[in-house]
Amino acid sequence: MARNYIPLDQIISDFIITIDNDDYVANASDHMVRTLALRGIRELGFDMQKRIRSLKLSVNRANNTCELPDDYVDWTKIGVVSDEGIVYVLGENKNLNMSQRYVLDDLGNNLDSNNDGVYDRVDSKGATNSGSPNADEQIQDGFESYIFRNFVYENTYGGLYGAGGGHYYGEFRINEDQNRIELSTTRDISEIVVEYVCDEALSQNPSVNVYAEEALRSYIYYKMIERKSSVPANEKGRARQEYYNERRKANARIKSFGKEEALKTIRKNFKQSPKF
Repeated sequence: MARNYIPLDQIISDFIITIDNDDYVANASDHMVRTLALRGIRELGFDMQKRIRSLKLSVNRANNTCELPDDYVDWTKIGVVSDEGIVYVLGENKNLNMSQRYVLDDLGNNLDSNNDGVYDRVDSKGATNSGSPNADEQIQDGFESYIFRNFVYENTYGGLYGAGGGHYYGEFRINEDQNRIELSTTRDISEIVVEYVCDEALSQNPSVNVYAEEALRSYIYYKMIERKSSVPANEKGRARQEYYNERRKANARIKSFGKEEALKTIRKNFKQSPKF
C-alpha cells in the first residue's frame, strides 16, 4: 500500500483506543465504528478523493456487451488500447437500443419461470417496424438523418460541414438495469478498457488518504452521537462543525492549486507564430 494512504483498520483501532469511559461514545461496538467508517469513506471519497481504476474487460460477442466491474460507481473513460499504449475512446450514445421483451409460454402468455412475480425477459435489440421504405424515401430519410441525427447523437454523428461532428472508435451506452456496457462498433473488438470511479468501501482492505484521516475520525464521532437523545444539542453542533472544518481542510490539501499549476495553466495555450 502507498505510504500516503492509511489502512482503515488502523484508523478504527486508533479511534477505539482514544475513547474514554466518560465519552458519549464509550459504549460503541467495534461493528458500529467500522460501519460508520465505511460510510465515511464513501462520503469523503466521492466528493474529494475519487479513486480511479482502470480495468480490461472481455466483450461478449453474442450480444456485444461487457459486464460492469463489481465495484463500479461511475465511468470516466471507455475505449480500446493500441499497440503504442494509447487509449482510443468510445463515444457515449444514449440512443443505443438496449430493450428486452417478455418470454412467452406455449399459450402465448408471459412466462414467470421462477414464480417471483416478475416475468422473464430476453434481449431484443431488433427493429420495431417490419416495413421497408422505397428508394425515394430511403434517399430523403438518409439525407435528413445525416443532418439532424448529428444533434440527436450529441454532435458525434458524421462530419457534415457546419453541423459539427466527431470521430470515435465506436460507441457505448451504460445499461445499469442489466449491469453492463452496450457496445456498437464496426470493428472487431474483443476487449475494452474501462476507467471508472470505484467504491473504496468494497475493497478487501480499504484505505484513506492521510490528508482525510482526521476528517474521517470526525465523521465517525459525529454520526455516532447524531441521533442519541442523551447527547446535548450543543455537543452535536460542535461535532458537526468540527467534521465540516476537517473536511474543508482535507479538500483544500488534496486539491491544492499552487504557483506551478497556475503558470502551467496560463502557458498551456500560448503559442508563438512566425513573424513576417
